Amino acid sequence: HPDGLPGGAAQQGTQEYCYCSREKGESLEKWQTRSVYAAAAWYYNHLAGVISVVMITEDQEAVAQYCNLTAGVYVITVQDFLQNFWPELRAVRELYASVCQALQEKASEGSQREYAEHVHAKVLEAGIKSGRYLQGTVKISKHHSEAVVTTDGSSHKDADLSGSVLVCGIKNRNRATHGDVVAVELLPRGEWRGRVAALAEGPGEESESRAMPTGRVVGILQRNWRDYVVTFPPREGPQSQGRGPKHVLTVPWDRRIPKIRVGTQQADALQGHRVVVRIDSWESTSQYPNGHMVRVLGRAGELETEIQTVLVENGIHLSPFSDAQLREMPVSSPERPWRVDPDQAAARRDLRESHLVFSIDPRGCEDVDDALSVRRLDGGLLELGVHIADVTHFVKEGSLTDVEARLRATTYYLADRRYDMLPPVLSSDLCSLLGGVGRYAMSVMWQLDAHTLAVKDVWFGRTVIRSSYQLHYELAQALLNGEQAEVPELAGLGPEERDARLAKLTQALEMLTQVARRLRAHRDRGGALELEGVEVRAQLDKDKNITALVPRQPLEVHETVAECMIHANHWVARRIQEAFPHQALLRRHPPPRQEVFGQLVDSAAAKGFAITTRSNKELAESLDRAVDPQDALVNRLLRMMATSAMSQALYFSTGAQDQAQDQYQYHYGLALEKYTHFTSPIRRYADMVVHRLLAAAISLEKGEEPGGALASNRELEELAQHINQKNRAADTAQKLSTVLFQCLYFKEQDPQTDPRCTADAVIYSIKNDGVLVFVPEYGVKGPVYLKNRDGQVVSVGADGACEWRSGSIQKHWDHIVSSSGGGSATFRLFDHITVRISVQSSPFHADCLKLEVVNNQKHRGSAAQQLQPQGRQQLVQEVVRLAEEAQERAGRPAKLSREEREFSQSRSPNLYSLLEEVRELALMD
Repeated sequence: HPDGLPGGAAQQGTQEYCYCSREKGESLEKWQTRSVYAAAAWYYNHLAGVISVVMITEDQEAVAQYCNLTAGVYVITVQDFLQNFWPELRAVRELYASVCQALQEKASEGSQREYAEHVHAKVLEAGIKSGRYLQGTVKISKHHSEAVVTTDGSSHKDADLSGSVLVCGIKNRNRATHGDVVAVELLPRGEWRGRVAALAEGPGEESESRAMPTGRVVGILQRNWRDYVVTFPPREGPQSQGRGPKHVLTVPWDRRIPKIRVGTQQADALQGHRVVVRIDSWESTSQYPNGHMVRVLGRAGELETEIQTVLVENGIHLSPFSDAQLREMPVSSPERPWRVDPDQAAARRDLRESHLVFSIDPRGCEDVDDALSVRRLDGGLLELGVHIADVTHFVKEGSLTDVEARLRATTYYLADRRYDMLPPVLSSDLCSLLGGVGRYAMSVMWQLDAHTLAVKDVWFGRTVIRSSYQLHYELAQALLNGEQAEVPELAGLGPEERDARLAKLTQALEMLTQVARRLRAHRDRGGALELEGVEVRAQLDKDKNITALVPRQPLEVHETVAECMIHANHWVARRIQEAFPHQALLRRHPPPRQEVFGQLVDSAAAKGFAITTRSNKELAESLDRAVDPQDALVNRLLRMMATSAMSQALYFSTGAQDQAQDQYQYHYGLALEKYTHFTSPIRRYADMVVHRLLAAAISLEKGEEPGGALASNRELEELAQHINQKNRAADTAQKLSTVLFQCLYFKEQDPQTDPRCTADAVIYSIKNDGVLVFVPEYGVKGPVYLKNRDGQVVSVGADGACEWRSGSIQKHWDHIVSSSGGGSATFRLFDHITVRISVQSSPFHADCLKLEVVNNQKHRGSAAQQLQPQGRQQLVQEVVRLAEEAQERAGRPAKLSREEREFSQSRSPNLYSLLEEVRELALMD
């Protein structure tokens, strides 16, 4: 560009200055044409008239209206452009003429349907309005040839069907793929079927649940075509020597997507490689859609290829932070260290000398975004403080860094790396509340009655803090337990001073724990749930490499910190909604549907426990009572089932729903009327939005104007939906990456001889052809089949050893019986069995763990007895090492670059990532 502006700045200018609001009564086509002309005129002026700009349109009225408005901006038709600007392109003109003729012929036919089995567009529209057809989104099962169309609440002409419609068989889907918005026609009630209820994909019997509304797809309203990762299969037979492109049926990584036909001249070289493709069309005469290649990820099975596959399949497109974004960051280096601005210190409440502030985080944590303080005041009061990194001081709304953070919406944590939402200078330095340095914070400080903990006063505001101690959970718990522990910040002090400061720190931790216990007890009385998940924590070394995947060991200090954060989030939610009743970003957790608690209720009944699910309070109390003194895993498994039954918590704008509907804003799991996210702005964009709302509310309270214009309810609701979508993608990617590392690890072991492949498992659900188990040592859940495809069943010997024999399976609600010539064996809910872990590999899809029962008794190995991470201590590190060795053998560079190791991001951008960034930006207002 002549003015030296980078492409990103030019694009931002285009979006900022060229947006045209749609006028009342203006058609969509006219509005789009006017918007394109505004962009063309801006770009001509942006280039200072050096280059002419040509706008091409088929709208003759637009040509007449805009052709003479701006000198240097030409508005012409496509035909004039081809004839007058490029007269030598005869072939192009001829092609254009033939395309126009074909389109006219197609239009003259009057058939506005894509496929013969779909109904006419006008009939489809009328049918939806009349209730003959139901509109909804296709959700295809991963394991069976059936789909469920989740309707949008519209009702059918004969019955109120606001739930789901089953579509059985590929033929009845009529070329609809997962995620498409479709119209379905119900079949007669006599043809309704139930969903297939098998254990999982693979061998075993199948049964059907009760009949549900069943139909067929009669039209596709909106395609959900996106980027798909496919694998080129091996070529069969003699390979063609022709020069033309070969059309190959590639196999998508996602089992729910049909094969995609791709034309390429590199088909032979791409055998066994994973490639990103995009669907272009689906001809009515073809069983498969057509697509084109976007980029090659690498050979299937390699670590980096599989990681990139997980990202692409979840719609996560991350490129390194641009130079323009990094130029917005403050300077912080050993030569020029960042310091607190005296003007900022004067404008904020300075807590550096008056308060003992400390943080408690996982070991090795670098993005420390929260810190705590507690102290006694005169008059029988306590002061509790929660201090959160003031990210919005450094990231101004509308800046390039803010736009990037909004697009990412969250920090993405994978098993071996993370992709930060903010540049490292903020996430790991200036916004991280590190020990011994001054930092800006947004603080919430309560004055509590020392005896009842009733809130006497609360203060919100910007502060300057200096954390005295940067503790990790295990160290803080050791201090609370009175154990000998080394605090790094006290290492260089004399014995007397060290003991005095250690006593002060321990007293603060004990006081904080007592406060947290009382806060938790108050929420428990309201019905707060204590749920359980399969959480595996990644341990990092000093180089940010993961050294182990370790199941989280629950400590009381975890609950202490969490309770303080929940308390802060609740009070901030109340504050911003009071100030902005229709423009506050809150978080709700809807009550789950009662029918999803079936497995939990049945499993608990097998142990003699009654689970009541009418309210969160009754559910919490019944879970507390469901304790087996002989096996602590029983209660843990029941809480895991309750967690699986929960609805997903979502962000929303308070103006999007009637304020009278309190249930809409209620957080079911935490038993709080109002809740939001305020305490992690380094890794969540929602928290940054809440920080800005809180700052605006504080300014209004002081009689000042807010720093900037607040987002409208519509804009805030759109942002909430975007953040919800990105959070779902981040959660799915994190789970898939953990499974990927587990599979890569076990793939290198011999399941028949390696003791690490044998573990203890607990049965938590009975199915038709087997059981579902949980392996606590590895945090793995999965199916164990008791009947295979050959009709053989598991037979148990006198010593408990299992083998396959001819026989039968009989299922009961709380147990399953395997009968064979050697006798019968019973597997009951919550029985411990010994399983062998192996990997079920696929050349096209993701690998998965395979669990096989080898003994119907509890595993007696040392790892199972101690439940310690001995078998996984080097899991991720071992997988990374093996992947690097494989790359070295292939002659490719194996070690990560400094940028990749330090920032966990690609060293150099590519055209694909750049275009993806442009595409996402173009979708923003």
